[in-house]
Amino acid sequence: MKRIFQEKVHSRWLILFIDQFILSWALCMSLLLIHRIDFIALLDLSHLAYIVLFHFIAIPVFILMEIHTGIIRYSNTKDMVRIFLAVLLSSMLFTGISNLFIVPYLQLELAWLDTVLLLNFFISSSLLILLRIVVKGLFAYFKDLESGEQKEKILIYGSDATAILLKQALEALQENCCQVMGFIDDDSDKVNKYIEQTKVYHSSSIEALTRKHGIEKLVVGSDLLRLDSKKRTIEKSVELGIKVLTVPPSSQWLYGKLHFSQLKDLRIEDLLQREPILLQRQNIFREVLGKRILVTGAAGSIGSEIVRQLLNYQPEYVILCDQAETPLHQLQLEVEDLSLDHKVKIYMASIQNPERMQLLFETYKPQIVFHAAACKHVPMMEDNPAEAILTNVAGTKNLADISIAFGVEKFVMISTDKAVKPTNIMGASKRLAEIYIQSLNEKQCSPRFITTRFGNVMGSNGSVIPRFKTQIERGGPVTVTHPDITRYFMTISESVQLVLEAAAMGNGGEIFIFDMGKPIKIADLALKMIKLAGLSPIRDIKIVYSGLRPGEKLHEELLHQKEQTIPTHHQKIKISRTISYSSPYVKAVIDEVLKLNQLNDNYATVKKMKEIIPEFRSNNSIYEDLDHLLFE
Repeated sequence: MKRIFQEKVHSRWLILFIDQFILSWALCMSLLLIHRIDFIALLDLSHLAYIVLFHFIAIPVFILMEIHTGIIRYSNTKDMVRIFLAVLLSSMLFTGISNLFIVPYLQLELAWLDTVLLLNFFISSSLLILLRIVVKGLFAYFKDLESGEQKEKILIYGSDATAILLKQALEALQENCCQVMGFIDDDSDKVNKYIEQTKVYHSSSIEALTRKHGIEKLVVGSDLLRLDSKKRTIEKSVELGIKVLTVPPSSQWLYGKLHFSQLKDLRIEDLLQREPILLQRQNIFREVLGKRILVTGAAGSIGSEIVRQLLNYQPEYVILCDQAETPLHQLQLEVEDLSLDHKVKIYMASIQNPERMQLLFETYKPQIVFHAAACKHVPMMEDNPAEAILTNVAGTKNLADISIAFGVEKFVMISTDKAVKPTNIMGASKRLAEIYIQSLNEKQCSPRFITTRFGNVMGSNGSVIPRFKTQIERGGPVTVTHPDITRYFMTISESVQLVLEAAAMGNGGEIFIFDMGKPIKIADLALKMIKLAGLSPIRDIKIVYSGLRPGEKLHEELLHQKEQTIPTHHQKIKISRTISYSSPYVKAVIDEVLKLNQLNDNYATVKKMKEIIPEFRSNNSIYEDLDHLLFE
């Protein structure tokens, strides 16, 4: 018996034969019960003719409706409906053909036929469906015997059609590793009801269910993660030590088997995600449609997402400029896979090189520039200030000056919250770039210069979230610089959506500030990520505090205390009222910083930067002595 109910898939023709045998048996039983004949009488020519004719009709119907092609152990409600319809159609065709041809030809009695067929319909449908239920149950039973292991107890969030399909798919997994203990739903109309013999519980019951059944995992649909109630349920599950898994959208597995490998650990980005941003897409279309657009730093986290989103607005083409060969090549392959390679131009160069930038503009004549290229790692730039100034200041100046010379329509610079009251070289260099960009608007010439300023993006290259993931995968410890350190976070997709929106609304001279939500404590972030991995921060992975790094501060700011904001039509975008600088003054001091930088005199260069930006006070840095010299 166990050999029959193994993973081997039996021939579809065997299934068809079994189905037809059941139909024959059901028809014979109907004749015996309704016509009240004995078994010998069944061999009468008229009765045999009915049985043979019924099969001549039923076999093509079952084949056309593909009743025999399904794998019985994975049968679902849709399969049962198809069986029901196949038997019904076979009976109707049999009745019609019998009335028109067979009865007149053979001169057979038909008074009892309709009653027989009605009974046969119910018997056949019931037996065919029962066969599938029994076979499915036996497969599950013998799989349990073979596994010899305790199944993982899981809950499914939701009780809609997708959640039910997910339950069926999980129970049909070849790995046979889980048992669905219930659905979780906050809909009062569904709570305490049963779906496929599985109870629907309120989210407040999770703790009790965990104590009673030892719930190990909560499986959620990735397309519904933004719901507030679901986020609360997930956070409660994480606190209880339940591992949270996500599945791809049902469209990716509905018509094929779900594999265990498709179940993914919930990402911290999913848990921190906010409500979707509503964009004025028509404004962005009007800005981008048919334009030649340059994206610097195109291979980076922000730059590559700008490229992806721009391609949705039908530009003439997008120039992908970066000096990082491998990431740029990977982005090129990604674009080719989407059959959009005719919409991009690859240009490998550094923005520090004015000759290469000049050639880029001469070749492609961009109309809009999104400037995302930057040196962004704070401790590294503290040790290498010359490179930060060459890229963030000189590189930005190169691009801006060439954009003016070529009559670019709009220039959008991506800045950072670290430019506000900077405590490090990176932030100060970005603030200098902001000042230079703003000063160019005094000339009232093309392009219109716009700056966007926001905090950390989740999952960007080298940021804290990928670092924590790596440390957790290695078994810890997870290193946090300070127990009280906080940062603003936004998803890459969300930040780029706001960049495009700000670019469309900008008239020149603005610094756009994005609503980053509330700052997040990094220690709490590390704690959640450890728990999301199904681990304990006490038993499994420790959190170690390493101390603030050079140039790092405890709390970032999006606005200087002297700056005020003006609202825009978008609730997540505000305009900063910043201090204005005259263009001749800015050009002179920027040139002086760049000349000092060429002399490789870091102290003299940083000293000049502090004179230009008096709020620039170094923190945990070798340049703190300059603050004492200049400001005390």
